[in-house]
Amino acid sequence: MGNPKAFLEIRRQEAGYRPIQDRIQDFSEVEQTLNTKERKAQASRCMDCGVPFCHWACPLGNKPPEWNDALYRGDWELAYRLLNATNPFPEFTGRVCPALCEKACVLNLTQNEPTTNRENEAAITEAAFRENYVRIHQPRRNGKRVAVVGAGPAGLAAAHDLNLKGYTVTVFDKNEAAGGLLRYGIPNFKLNKAIIDRRMRVLEQEGIEFRFNSPFTIPPRGEDVDSSMGNHASPSGVDGWGAIVIATGTPPARDLNIPGRQLKGVHFALELLSQQNRVLAGAEFSKTERITAKGKDVLVIGGGDTGSDCIGTAHRQGCRSVTQIEIMPRPAEGPTDPQNPWPHFPRTLKTTSSHEEGCTRRWNINTLEFVGKDGRVTGVKVQEIEWQPNPDGGRPLMVPKGEPEVIKAELVLLAMGFLKPEHPDYGPGVFVCGDAQSGASLVVRALASGRQAATEVDRYLTGKQ
Repeated sequence: MGNPKAFLEIRRQEAGYRPIQDRIQDFSEVEQTLNTKERKAQASRCMDCGVPFCHWACPLGNKPPEWNDALYRGDWELAYRLLNATNPFPEFTGRVCPALCEKACVLNLTQNEPTTNRENEAAITEAAFRENYVRIHQPRRNGKRVAVVGAGPAGLAAAHDLNLKGYTVTVFDKNEAAGGLLRYGIPNFKLNKAIIDRRMRVLEQEGIEFRFNSPFTIPPRGEDVDSSMGNHASPSGVDGWGAIVIATGTPPARDLNIPGRQLKGVHFALELLSQQNRVLAGAEFSKTERITAKGKDVLVIGGGDTGSDCIGTAHRQGCRSVTQIEIMPRPAEGPTDPQNPWPHFPRTLKTTSSHEEGCTRRWNINTLEFVGKDGRVTGVKVQEIEWQPNPDGGRPLMVPKGEPEVIKAELVLLAMGFLKPEHPDYGPGVFVCGDAQSGASLVVRALASGRQAATEVDRYLTGKQ
């Protein structure tokens, strides 16, 4: 430790966001960055805590004390080597990760001011690309082929690790470009898609083959597949694949089947987000296909990150107003959660950059009906509720409170999460990872799952199981 007292002398400093009136005019990244001196000072706050809970909290097993110390000393290349040793794509997590390591940081547990690990991670990786520290690895091939189905974070992580182990890897994806939810779910104002493209160039130079607009069908054990369905393989590993990794991402979104669901103007959140990202990439949609919030009152149903992304997107499209409702109670204020203490993730009120841009937020609101005129939605009938303990135990009881009301809305976005993924028995040689395995989760968990799948494939193909 170069400065063992830095955590006592230097306060946590975040880079913050661009001014609201500037950032809502475009889809450029909202987050700013610190200068080199300030960034090194923040890295110096990583104390010699003795028991680095951050190692344990990070699904990837990242080691912030090691690369923070290298950053503080000015050795940016070493910092990147240490970071990249556990995280194949730190430029992604450095932008969109909720930083589980920071929640477990000793400085967070004692002072509520953790080390700025996520921002440091992004800064280290940007320096690595800028200074040409990112090396191209072209390993010796072992003669075995692996198919990865899905080019989201889990699939890319699995392909990355398998490629470095010497396997010839082909990644199939039904979309026109790589990234999965990184590209089609996360708005550009959080993750510029040029960041994905930059990493893709590295992966391609390292020998990974990508086939886009290419659905890949894997039949259950004992069933054949119609060859007209596109790329396909037998679960027994025939057709030339030694193993197959399924990383197809999130299952279908959770719907809200109430009266009026068929009205025009009611959409899943990802319909808006993916279309907007495609528009920014140059795609064109007809007037009837285009989903836009321009000049409209927007209602977002669901209080999570996806709902927040819809709010920011609606502002940039020129909405009249945005309201976000959540059926669960308002989370606790402040940095700690008495009802959910560490080591559990704190369920505290989260105010995102999108919320700061303007949004009416309401909790304990149940949605009853979509109201419309001439086939288009004009509002949503809702009712305030309260949660009461269940005398029989289990899930609390939802009890109506007050009279129903109608929230005016010409665009309604459903951001209520995703259904639990289900898979048939594929037989030997097929491995499932990421959101396709666990359900919708964090990018960092998808990366960890993809890396674990690569390890399992290697053990399977080398007979080390």
